[in-house]
Amino acid sequence: MERTYRYIARTEHDTDRLARRIASDAAPGMVIALDGDLGAGKTRFSQAFAAAIGVRDQVNSPTFTIIKEYRGGELPLYHMDVYRLTLEEAEDLGLDEYFFGDGVTLVEWADRIVPLLPEQRLDIRLSALADGTREIAVTPHGEIFAAKCEAWKGSGVLL
Repeated sequence: MERTYRYIARTEHDTDRLARRIASDAAPGMVIALDGDLGAGKTRFSQAFAAAIGVRDQVNSPTFTIIKEYRGGELPLYHMDVYRLTLEEAEDLGLDEYFFGDGVTLVEWADRIVPLLPEQRLDIRLSALADGTREIAVTPHGEIFAAKCEAWKGSGVLL
């Protein structure tokens, strides 16, 4: 049974803190599925994650290009935005090459392609609350990510 952990971000700095902590455990083949409404903080999380693994380029949402590749950090970063794709279109892109490649993959709007996502992944859902804070739900899929979430909880990062 999957357990969902929580994190409350009162400021953008708090979102950055979570992204940096998760990035500190980045490894080849890591897939992070980001979801949330427009403006919830998916791209902000991606920017902080990218900076934490050493990406020096400006990171913005790849809404129209679908996939942006960043090199020069500790690991290649594959940043995707699949909002404009159908499941069938996404199938034709060969996403497995990214998911099981030598880098980390961040997928914005990942709920649109769930059947294509690897079983081993980290789901992160960002929700904007009425008071301006963000509630971030982190759901691990697979033993590796479950262990990471428990470690993050043990260090006080996740609730």
